[in-house]
Amino acid sequence: MADTDFPGWHGTTIIGVKKDGKVVVAGDGQVSLGQTVIKGTARKVRRLSPGGHDVVAGFAGSTADAFTLLERLEAKLEATPGQLQRAAVELAKDWRTDKYLQKLEAMLIVTDGRHLLVITGAGDVLEPEHNIAAIGSGGNFALAAARGLIETDHDAETVARKAMQIAADICVYTNGNLTVEAIEA
Repeated sequence: MADTDFPGWHGTTIIGVKKDGKVVVAGDGQVSLGQTVIKGTARKVRRLSPGGHDVVAGFAGSTADAFTLLERLEAKLEATPGQLQRAAVELAKDWRTDKYLQKLEAMLIVTDGRHLLVITGAGDVLEPEHNIAAIGSGGNFALAAARGLIETDHDAETVARKAMQIAADICVYTNGNLTVEAIEA
């Protein structure tokens, strides 16, 4: 099969919602190859504690690539304890300039409770507008849903869960099997 014929891996919707001093990162469990669901229970949201400082990270993209990036992020956080923004910028710089890392296909949402960031391989470290970040196949659906829900009385976790359910109802590459991690500011 030629590289151009490969159906490609799809899956993953990750959302981060910051509201009332709490940040919630939620991710679905689906990994698809073309039109086939390969796994429905993948865990794409993780809690890291480098240097005793909690960070929650969610990833979309290639799992091996994402784990490589999470390991690099953890090393950056150990070098700069409690400084998520600095560690994220250092990771993005490495990702953008290192020939090996440039080939990695993934995106990250990370938070320490104070900051909510999206890190990309293009060298971006973005603090999202409206305190909502979403990535992955169903990211735009989850983002739109969360933007509609953020002004309600719902807390951050409820907004994230409802947004993920809406994304799962619309995006065939997203399921309702959620991993949810919360962190306080």
